This record gives sequence, structure tokens and C-alpha cells, in this order.
Amino acid sequence: MAAPRSELGSLRLFLTDAHPCSYLAGHTARNLVADPLAVCDTLYSALVLHGFRRSGEHVYRPHCQGCHACQSLRIPVRQFQPNRSQRRTQARNLDLQVSLVEPVLREEHFQLFARYLALRHPDGGMDDATPDSYLGFIRSSWSRTFLAEFRDADGRLLAVAAVDVLGDGLSAVYTYYDPAAEARAPGTAAILWQIEEARRRGLAYVYLGYWIAGCRKMNYKTRFRPCEVFINGDWRSPPETPVR
Repeated sequence: MAAPRSELGSLRLFLTDAHPCSYLAGHTARNLVADPLAVCDTLYSALVLHGFRRSGEHVYRPHCQGCHACQSLRIPVRQFQPNRSQRRTQARNLDLQVSLVEPVLREEHFQLFARYLALRHPDGGMDDATPDSYLGFIRSSWSRTFLAEFRDADGRLLAVAAVDVLGDGLSAVYTYYDPAAEARAPGTAAILWQIEEARRRGLAYVYLGYWIAGCRKMNYKTRFRPCEVFINGDWRSPPETPVR
């Protein structure tokens, strides 16, 4: 259920200091952050509808002077049809077993998270993660969050997806995986699973966070078609991008 308009209208928003942009070299970034003392599960769902996203206890949206490159992206799950590449990924991962667990510290999870960051995102700002910072990133005290474990037939943990349950969908907070299993495309497999899980729960969308046109590391998001991006207060189809 969305928060009443009056609750959104009275919500205090804070503007962060400028910091180097994680996606566009040479750019600085600033975020609008919702009052942490006011955010609750229903308000969070309403804010996601307005382009916000969660990181730990904070719900934020980019608010950069002269730049509107970051756009929230979601997949309408009832209309989604996997393309040929995604069907191949599904076929490669038919053996995966998925379990839903609480977002608590598990050494196996943290070691996989640390290995993923070290090999896939060195110097990305989280490569010196600790168990406390890991937990502080993936969960909050008020969100309905679960972790989806993906294991192969031998029980080996290949990937973990942190997922929030919203009023109208699932939000893909973060997915990390074993880099040695990259041939399976575990990140894509995790999104495909979340789409099916949203359908199973009767939810309309999977929210994939921010997308920047022309940013290679984000191209995969628009390969899930159809998709919608939040532009000028409305959800609409993104500009045409190559689909592979």
C-alpha cells in the first residue's frame, strides 16, 4: 500500500555533499535522502515509485546539478518475455536450487561477498567491507528483506541476492556471486528468478535500481524487455538500446 500523499508531502529530504560519481568519470554526484526517522515499509514503497532506492537504512535518489543521467528502471513482470540469450541462461541454470533466508550474518555469505567485490569491483568503495558494513548495506530495521541463495546440485553457494518486498513489486537491492561461476551468468539468472518470484507473489514489478544510457556496466538492465524508466515524474519506455 502506498503512503498517503500528505505523508510524502511532509517528508523531510536531506541533500548530501558532493562526491565523485561512481558511474561517470569526472562528474560529481549528490543524493536526496529521505528522513531516516520517518521512513517505514509503506513510505519506502511509495518513494520507490518516485525513483528512490534503498541502501542500508537510507532511502535516496540522485540529485546532481545539471545531470539527470541516473534513471530508475523496473520490469513489468506480466509482460516480460526472456530473449534468446536469457533463455540460454535459464537452461544453463536448471540445476540451481534457490532458498530464501533471513538477512542475518552468515560467514559463507560474507566470504562470497568479499571475494566478489575483490575480483569484480576493486577500488569500488566497498572492497574493504567488514561483516558489520556488509549487514548494514544489505538490510534495514524496517524493510521486508530476504536473501535468495542460489546453490548448484552439489550444494555449493554460487550467488546471493538481497531482495526487498514492496507494495507493488520486488526491489533487487544487490546481487553478488562466485566469479568462478561467471560462465553461468549468475547475475542474469538471479534477475530472471526474481521476475518469476514476483509473478508467483502476484506483484507487478521488479525494480533494478538506476540505469544510465550509454553506461556499459548497466546495459544488461535494458535487455530485460519490456522495461520502464522513471523520467520527469513518469514511468515510460527507455530510449532504444541494442538488445543482445
